Amino acid sequence: MNASEISRIQTYLQGKFGVPNLEVRARDNKDDSAEVYLGDEFIAVIFRDDEDGDVSYDFNMAILEIDLPEKSNG
Repeated sequence: MNASEISRIQTYLQGKFGVPNLEVRARDNKDDSAEVYLGDEFIAVIFRDDEDGDVSYDFNMAILEIDLPEKSNG
C-alpha cells in the first residue's frame, strides 16, 4: 500500500469510528497491508485486495478473550 492509500484509509477510519488518534502505518517489507494503531497499541491489520481491478480493504482485528471484560450476571 502506498502512502496515499494509507492516508486515505486512516482518514476514513478516524471518521467512521470517531477516533482521531487512530493511526495507519506502513508495514516493513510488506506492500499489501498496513498496521492500525490506537495510540501506541497495535489493534489490527488492513489487507489490500486487488482482484480484477476492483480494490477493497480487509480490516482484520483479533480480540483475545483475556482482554474482554468479565462476564456480567444478567
